[in-house]
Amino acid sequence: MKPGPQLTERQAKWFATVKANFETRSGRSLEAWVEIMKTCPETAPKARQAWLKAEYGVGQNHALYILDAFNPAAQPGWDEPAELRAALWKEAGSLAILEAVEALASGVQGVISGQRKGYTAFSRAVQFAAVRPLKGGQAVLGLKLEPEASARLSPAARKESWSERLSATVELDDPAAVDGEIARLFAAAAERG
Repeated sequence: MKPGPQLTERQAKWFATVKANFETRSGRSLEAWVEIMKTCPETAPKARQAWLKAEYGVGQNHALYILDAFNPAAQPGWDEPAELRAALWKEAGSLAILEAVEALASGVQGVISGQRKGYTAFSRAVQFAAVRPLKGGQAVLGLKLEPEASARLSPAARKESWSERLSATVELDDPAAVDGEIARLFAAAAERG
């Protein structure tokens, strides 16, 4: 897909609301949270997020906002989609699968592709699909569909970092697996999103 907006209008509004209401909702300024993070005994991002929840009751979205401000240079941020993509899609096989999914997405009207740290998202009004790399040059595609929609789909086997609405998944071994059936399923999920 050609570069374009990374967020739908609805998603951009949501992020702006999180930012605007952050201090009121979290009880502290972002600067105060950054100071608190200096006392965190954890070093891994997920562990730091869990620590914020356990010690201060901070939810996932606010924790991610705090962590981004606390350690902004550790990895690319939301406003650096090309860098996020390069960091995530390192294996040539996985990247080829992503490109095949992006090619079929470009044929579905109104689809916006947004790069996240752990996956590439596809949205219309809301996110309806996501794909993330797997080891060995493979990828997994999550769709906003019931797994019964196709024999190729499985229920999400593990908790993914993408939207919980994506309840069906399919593992893709190579770009050729992104075939007519995947295109049909992708379009059906887009209709729901």
